[in-house]
Amino acid sequence: MSIGIALMGCGRIAARHAGLLAHNGIAGARLVAVCDPQGNRAEACGEKYGIPAYKSLDELMAVHAEEVDLVSVLTESGNHAEHLRQVVQWKKHVLVEKPMALTLPDADDMIRLCDEAGVRLFLVKQNRFNRPVVAVRKAFEEGKFGKITMGTVRVRWSRPQSYYDQDAWRGTWAMDGGVFANQASHHVDLLQYFLGDPVKVYATTRTALSKIECEDTGVAVIEFASGAIGIVEATTATRPSDLEGSLSLLGEKGCAVIGGFSVNRLEVLRFEGERELSPEAFAEISDNPPDVYGFGHKTYYESVVSALTQGGAALVDGLEGRKSLELILAIYESAATGQPVSMRFQQRMAPLGRTTQHG
Repeated sequence: MSIGIALMGCGRIAARHAGLLAHNGIAGARLVAVCDPQGNRAEACGEKYGIPAYKSLDELMAVHAEEVDLVSVLTESGNHAEHLRQVVQWKKHVLVEKPMALTLPDADDMIRLCDEAGVRLFLVKQNRFNRPVVAVRKAFEEGKFGKITMGTVRVRWSRPQSYYDQDAWRGTWAMDGGVFANQASHHVDLLQYFLGDPVKVYATTRTALSKIECEDTGVAVIEFASGAIGIVEATTATRPSDLEGSLSLLGEKGCAVIGGFSVNRLEVLRFEGERELSPEAFAEISDNPPDVYGFGHKTYYESVVSALTQGGAALVDGLEGRKSLELILAIYESAATGQPVSMRFQQRMAPLGRTTQHG
């Protein structure tokens, strides 16, 4: 069985998806068509990969509904909920790029709509599939770390003003968010993946260098129910180029550091009573991706195809996507109020997903 996939949105990230899916790049999957309201972008993508292009999902489905099993929603973050509603009307499975939405009501609505329509909802968190992350997760599940005491993620990337100027929605509260909602959302997810349920958040943010509504720099300290402390350091104001996207875990029996600029290089994996890995083993577990997207999208899509063809569970479904969104919103709430925020909070001052900061 081959899974037919359509792409909704042909912006920056679409090239990553189309490049993997075209020409049988993912076993068991086939790229059927693309659509984007900016017809020139759709046409350019379609021409590059030799597939039909349309201006809307309805136009695409009018021709290819029988061929499409899954639609990948790659549009602006603030439009994810509305575009998922369009996909669900066609009774197709949905894959949504990060973050799944910008507000919790939208996220809850997305989960409900998919459940009611009987379709699967997949959230892109490709860093969970990076080879060093998989190796560290295996050790974690085997109990080698013991009690986790601290986890830290650092996103030190560079996004010059020209990046934000590409589209009017970039860096806006209503449609995008800043470094926490956009670039660091994968890393916030990784922190929860290992440390569990957060209970309290303290955060501060700045717009240091970019001319945007949202933050380009911030730090969050997170208390977890397990007793662990999490730290998120995130910025797109690194100059002149990307520096790192990393994860560190400290436990009572061992520690791990995954570095590189895309959580792609295993640097430390050390446990009591065990000999440390050889340089060759470290190199084998590590990746050397050409950009910050890493190689995880390929393994991620393979897991989606497996879930649809064999009926398995998705590693990152709607409920998992909601968890990281809730933590991101708590970070924004704390930054906006200047106060610690307990989870299960009501969004009051956090501006994400809103047209004005306090509206």
